[in-house]
Amino acid sequence: MITLYAGTSPNVQKIYLALEEMALPYRAEPVDVFNGAQFSDTFRKVNPLAKVPAITDSDGPGGKPFTLFESGAILIYLADKTGKFLSKEPAARAQTIQWMMVQMTGIGPMFGQYVHFARFAPKPGNEYSLNRYRTQAHRLTEAMEGRLAQAPYLGGDEYSIADMATFPWLRGVPALLGAEAAQAYPKVVAWAAKIAERPATKRALAAVEELRAKLTGFDKAQADTLDRVFGRGAYTAA
Repeated sequence: MITLYAGTSPNVQKIYLALEEMALPYRAEPVDVFNGAQFSDTFRKVNPLAKVPAITDSDGPGGKPFTLFESGAILIYLADKTGKFLSKEPAARAQTIQWMMVQMTGIGPMFGQYVHFARFAPKPGNEYSLNRYRTQAHRLTEAMEGRLAQAPYLGGDEYSIADMATFPWLRGVPALLGAEAAQAYPKVVAWAAKIAERPATKRALAAVEELRAKLTGFDKAQADTLDRVFGRGAYTAA
């Protein structure tokens, strides 16, 4: 049984997608991020970085319980555990991991910072940051558009963990980057629509929405908790 320490962020959604696609039995353990639950001593024993997602597999390597954090590492672990969505052939495997790493090192950080400065940063005064991250988000989406002009999925001909990693971030491109993005990136939009129709995707997103109703929304968070989550105010490093 997999225990998924979960919130509702795109990084957590990746793991829901994988668990549903791979038909692994799991249960979600909610971590109420905007109530500060990730900073508890109990959760820090699971992930010292105080971030979701993380998992504990009761039937890990050697049949022993195994705990893992970082979404990319979790996706590779689950793919290897089940033998699904990540080829064992070296070149195909490397290609899939390569495109997954574009999400891990590029799309996630750049889109994440763009959303932060668009939604949470004080205005006016953050125009430079907002413009920088919006530009990077467009640059990366353009690269995905080019990739999807070459292959039906990011890893190649087959749906893979590269797509699972990237879909939660790019499925909202028109909403995040403007309606004109649908015209600018038609292959990305079509790819996201195709993945959205997968039964496992529908189950995963439904589970995320069910969890969302149980957690504190950012608009209901205490000011001190938001400062701690975002590393600002009293929590700014000297």
